[in-house]
Amino acid sequence: METTTVMPVTDIKTHVKTFLARVIPDHELGDEEDIFAAGYVNSLFAMQLVLFVEKEFHIAVEDADMDTENFRTVGAIARLVERKQLIL
Repeated sequence: METTTVMPVTDIKTHVKTFLARVIPDHELGDEEDIFAAGYVNSLFAMQLVLFVEKEFHIAVEDADMDTENFRTVGAIARLVERKQLIL
């Protein structure tokens, strides 16, 4: 049985911010800055974000997780990843 290491929330946030910086250059996102309301995310990028989260953190984003509230901010994404890692 494979064991999964739970990544610290600060590290999760760093990885997410690095990914988002590719699309949102020249702007340092705050942990609770709403990337949807700011217009940084369209439907295509939202799917890319979900795929990034699954691949980067080795978790499965289930249908029940596909709520914009889970992806609205860097902090929300980090909390989702943390929850998913704890149940692996």
